[in-house]
Order: sequence, then C-alpha cells, then structure tokens
Amino acid sequence: MTGPRYTDLIQSLPSTVPFVGPEEQERARGAPFRARLGANESLFGPSPKAVEAMREAVGGIWKYGEPDSYDLRHALADHMGCAPENILVGEGIDGLLGNLVRLLIAPGDAVVTSDGAYPTFNYHVAGFGGALHKVPYLGDHEDPASLFAKARAVGAKLVYLANPDNPMATWHRGDTLMNVLESLPEGCLLLLDEAYIEFAPKGTAPDIDPEDPRVIRMRTFSKAYGMAGARIGYAIGAAGLIKSFDKIRNHFGMNRLAQAGALAALQDKAWLAHVQAEVATARKRIDQIARDNGLTTLPSATNFMAVDCGGDGTFAKAVLDGLVARGVFVRMPFVAPQNRCIRISCGRAQDLDILAEALPEALAEARG
Repeated sequence: MTGPRYTDLIQSLPSTVPFVGPEEQERARGAPFRARLGANESLFGPSPKAVEAMREAVGGIWKYGEPDSYDLRHALADHMGCAPENILVGEGIDGLLGNLVRLLIAPGDAVVTSDGAYPTFNYHVAGFGGALHKVPYLGDHEDPASLFAKARAVGAKLVYLANPDNPMATWHRGDTLMNVLESLPEGCLLLLDEAYIEFAPKGTAPDIDPEDPRVIRMRTFSKAYGMAGARIGYAIGAAGLIKSFDKIRNHFGMNRLAQAGALAALQDKAWLAHVQAEVATARKRIDQIARDNGLTTLPSATNFMAVDCGGDGTFAKAVLDGLVARGVFVRMPFVAPQNRCIRISCGRAQDLDILAEALPEALAEARG
C-alpha cells in the first residue's frame, strides 16, 4: 500500500504556519488571554452596519458568493478613483498574495523582500519554488532603494514592500515611493502591501495610476474595518493584470456574508473615523506605558506599536514570554535588530490597563 506521491518541491518544504494563533497558545497554556494584543486585529470591532448587513445576509447563505463581487468591486472602484476592471476582491491579502505568486513565480524565479518583513509572503514564494532574496531594513524602515537594487542584481520578477510596515509600524511618504519607483528594473512588479494605510498620515499612499503596469497594491478589511475573521481584501492594478487572476483564482472562494459586510463597512465612514480616533488614543497610551517602564516606542502609522525593550532579541523574547505568562498576547519581530522590540496592538482602555499591570512584572522577571 502506498501513499500520495508528493512533488519534489513539496517534499523539500517544512510543514509550518507563519504565525502561531493565539487560540493555540491559549490551549497550550490552559487559559485564555486576558488581553489579545498580538494579531493586529481591531479590538474596536467592525461597523455595526457591517454586522447588520452580514446578519441580514445569513438567510441567503445557501447561495454561493458572487464570483465577481460586483457590488463591492464597483464600490471599491469609486473609493479608489479607478475603474472596476482595476479591482480584484480576494480572501484577504494573504489569499491575494498566494494567487499573485502563483501567477508570476515558477521554480527558481527570483523574488525580493526585506529580511524580517511579512513572513506569509515568504511562505507563498517558497510554496511555488521561488528563489527569495532579502535585504536588511535601514533604520527600522524597509528600504525601497535597496530592494530595487537587489531586484536589478538578481533579475527579480517580483518585489514585496509594505507601506506602512509590519512589524515595525514605520512608513515612507508616497512621494518618496514615487521617486524611487523610477529605479524599479524593467519587467519587475512591485507588490505594495497597504494593509495599514487607513492609519497612516495623509500623503503616505503614493499617487500611482491604477494602470501603471509596474505596481499592484493590496488592501484589506481586516485592520481598520475590523473584519479579520471574514477574510476579505482587495488588489488595485492594471486591468490586464487583474484579469489574469481569472486564470487561477478560486472564483467561488469569497464568503457571501463577508461580501455584504465589507460593502457596508466601506460605506460607513463615520465608524472608520471612530476606529482611527481610538487607535490614535491607544498609540499614545502604549507609548506612555512604555515610557513609564523606561522603554521607548517607534513612531507608528499602524494600529500597533513597536516597543523597544532596550536590549537584544533574547531579552525582548523574555519580556514577551513574561507578558504571555501573565495573560497578555503580544508578538515580536523575527530578525535582528528589529527583534529588540515587541509588537503591541492598539486596544481598548481595559486591554491596555492589563498591559500596564503586566509589563513592569515581565520586565522585572526578564532583568532578574
């Protein structure tokens, strides 16, 4: 009796999950977290109008979701000032990343990213056999000039850049990206991950023509819109590139309830403004908690903050472990020197009260 005959590529890969979910950690520790501040979800929740739209859609769940996401795609086109043909709706940015890599990358094709940037992108590149090339961060920022120079050196087909960045929460001005875009090598596509753009200062999003064949942008309803569990995001790109996804995407992969909720969330501008204000307040509170404990934070354009623990990665991991042991779920960057920090999501007052209580104890334990 034999089992399935895996491809050589699949046999060469480890079975892994880019992020260990908080639920798995809760099972391991035998208790729920008191403050869930590690996944950059919106603890302020989705728009009540989105919740109501999803509730009303439940009765129609016997129907497949519309494969073209027609209403949502047209609303997003209005939102982005482009044509519906420039918009693709998908299963969150993670799902869109996987399809983009599948669309472009064959075994051995060169891909460029920053060392320590979003690991799920790397996971997809490995899964399709791409050759991943990394450049270091520069001053806690992803460095587009270095990324594009590496792309030129290795003949890359795809470059990943997040603006604002995860895990450091730093950002570049849009005009800076527009200027450096001129050095992107011919035949290379820039994947611009804008998952946190709704939290960033005005002028962070570059003024890129949606039909510019050099760039595809990706955004999500997981962060500012508070719908991480719905798995819905969208891409903005040249019509020809967007149409190419029809060759490989899961046409019925979109949840019908998520489509209804995302449309209502996009239209509820008052709720988005409320969440943005709550995040701004939470960033100030996290910064104050850090300073009360002799630590510093990096400036943030996201719904989380990178807190510099003042040591190396080993010390930061000890602080993180101390927080987890006290029921506070946080995460940290994987690569030095960014791993001197822990990453804390913006939360409600009651969540940050728990952080303020636990952090001094975790620090004392780590220093002891």
